[in-house]
Amino acid sequence: MKQISIIIPCRNEEKFISKCLDSIINNDFPKDKLEVLVIDGKSSDSTPEIVKSYLKKYSYITLLNNSEKNTIAGLNLGIKNTSGDIIMRVDGHSYIEKDYIQQCVDTLTRTGADNVGGAMRPVGETYIQQAIAFATSSIFGMGWGRFHYSDKEEYVDTVYLGAFKRSIFDKVGLFDPEMLYSEDNELNLRIIRNGSKILLSPRIKSYYYPRESLKELWKQYFNYGYFKLKVILKHGLTISLRHFIPSFFVASLFITAILSFFKQIFLYLLSALLSTYLIVSLLFSLKNSLNKGIRYFPILPIVFATLHFSYGIGFLKGIWDFIVLKKHKRRKIEDVPLTR
Repeated sequence: MKQISIIIPCRNEEKFISKCLDSIINNDFPKDKLEVLVIDGKSSDSTPEIVKSYLKKYSYITLLNNSEKNTIAGLNLGIKNTSGDIIMRVDGHSYIEKDYIQQCVDTLTRTGADNVGGAMRPVGETYIQQAIAFATSSIFGMGWGRFHYSDKEEYVDTVYLGAFKRSIFDKVGLFDPEMLYSEDNELNLRIIRNGSKILLSPRIKSYYYPRESLKELWKQYFNYGYFKLKVILKHGLTISLRHFIPSFFVASLFITAILSFFKQIFLYLLSALLSTYLIVSLLFSLKNSLNKGIRYFPILPIVFATLHFSYGIGFLKGIWDFIVLKKHKRRKIEDVPLTR
């Protein structure tokens, strides 16, 4: 049986780290074939103390310190310190099903893929968090990325978290330290360009807690948009429709708003754009609310707008920084949340 290494990059995850570790401990996989590395990015809460309480009971759990704090440094530090044939990423604010590890191992063995995983399954505890979970599971909220909603086994361009054959890192390298966001998409792109495959299986089930406020959600998706353009430029990709639409919409609103001061027709166009968006947003909000609970109807349009405008503005900021100014603007490490 193969040796499995699980790496958990985390920072300030005192609310969720116990559930994450418990879900791994409760997996029906032989613990003598398992090692778990928690890589803590200088948490300012009780995360390290919580993890240390597990070290006393479970010899296969190790705590590492990530002095750089950010996710990518944590992931790469974890990979370098693992000994397993298969390396699985689990985030501190996520938890996995009881058969998750075995399902990953079986899928890697059966298919010959180099990275396997499941769909993103957001869950929430608070009203806002639940609304964010519903919105980020919606096509209107997140576009057509298959790893957001696929319920069939298929080869894809990326998966949530991921279970990797160790050998793939020797072929394509580790996570790019310049990609403070979209690091998984960028790595998976290198895997595909290496001629390897990434497989999504509905049998591989995990769950994650999204942001707990609209402010945090805005920062997160602004950075997703910003760094998505960096991935596109690094690899010479064509901008896909689902990445282009939010930025095009935001730019259209901005331009028509300015021109409306000079020509009344642009005021009509601005009104038409906003009205159309609002109607579509309300329709999707109603659809989701009828399925999830009508009490979410008032907040869902605001969550959708937060997702779309933050991503669009972040993407436009990336265009300005990376294309117009031709500069690389890296966020300060302290300003970048460690987990997603």
